[in-house]
Amino acid sequence: MTTTATTARERMLLAKDAARTIGLLGDSEKRDALLAIADAIGAAVDDIVTANAEDLRRGSESGLSVALQDRLRLDEPRVAALSAAVREIAGLPDPVGRVLDERTLANGVSLTKVSVPFGVVGSIYEARPNVTVDIAALALRSGNAVVLRGGTAAELTNAALVRAMRGALSERGIDPEAIQTVDEFGREGARELMHARGIVDVLVPRGSAQLIETVVTESSVPVIETGAGIVHIVLDETAPLDWARDIVVNAKTQRPSVCNAVETVLVHRGAAERLVGPVVAALQEGGVTVHGDATVARLASGVTPATDEDWSTEYLSLELAMRVVDDLDDALAHIRQYSTHHTESIVTTDAANEARFLAEVDSAVVMANTSTRFTDGGEFGFGAEVGISTQKLHARGPMGLAELTSSKWLARGAGQVRA
Repeated sequence: MTTTATTARERMLLAKDAARTIGLLGDSEKRDALLAIADAIGAAVDDIVTANAEDLRRGSESGLSVALQDRLRLDEPRVAALSAAVREIAGLPDPVGRVLDERTLANGVSLTKVSVPFGVVGSIYEARPNVTVDIAALALRSGNAVVLRGGTAAELTNAALVRAMRGALSERGIDPEAIQTVDEFGREGARELMHARGIVDVLVPRGSAQLIETVVTESSVPVIETGAGIVHIVLDETAPLDWARDIVVNAKTQRPSVCNAVETVLVHRGAAERLVGPVVAALQEGGVTVHGDATVARLASGVTPATDEDWSTEYLSLELAMRVVDDLDDALAHIRQYSTHHTESIVTTDAANEARFLAEVDSAVVMANTSTRFTDGGEFGFGAEVGISTQKLHARGPMGLAELTSSKWLARGAGQVRA
């Protein structure tokens, strides 16, 4: 069932052909295919980890950032987590065929709006081998084929993962061409993918702000934009110290290299004397460098003076910017100016301020009294995510199975004609 393709375009055409059969698979067939993929990833753990070690060696030698090396790394526990995520996706309800709307016209024609697969989902990403599995699994569960461009940094790891997943499909009698990679074609493969309008139905970029901007600007394929995460936490005047300290430390240090990690903390002036010192000390104990304004520097030791650039920086590391704001209005104004509309959170016991923050902040996920690290498809119960959309089309926030479907209207009549 495997066909030799010598160009990126041929690979994508194979995916388009495969999408027709994938879209017709039933719920149990798609579930069984994903369970087979989960087994295959588990069985190939040694090959995957070995390939990943070589990618990491190359990345280290070429100066790949620490943040990207962390995203790139796949050890045995992380491979096991990938396999578990695929199993979780397999157990989710089938998103295809859901009735979204139905009505009967005055002439008796019955209309039903149902969810259907997109067809071919493409993704361009960098140093994120987990995305290779997450997107492939989500695409297949929602009846789509997938074309992947995972970047040079993870090329060997991605190849091992794709090999395992395609082998699992073949063993189940499902066309393995439903999972394609154009990695071997390098930047030309990425360019072909961005210009594959009519072959690829939707393209999802994941990575740096530069990568996303390039895809959005150059692509002729419709793009679902995932954004950088300049994520804010506001410590309101009523914020309990233990909540403020624990939430900020978790949001920064639990995994600093990801897009839902907090990058800027805004402290209400009325709580600054009470909160800044202990929160900064707790961050520093966790190895975090705090870039603070003059008030933060006065209230805590070891603070690096903040510059204007810090407020618009996505560190993706153990660094954080902190500023004292006059009130909630000031905090909201700062967020409007610098936010990338990913995730923002407030720590408060003031119900009115909580309600106002949740209503006024225009981000994909807005939180109260919890860590921003929960903005994640797995944490939201999606099994995994295609990405976190920061735009305002049909998909916003963590994207799961439902966001990989479109819709169509079914009309059933009995000979009616329009007058």
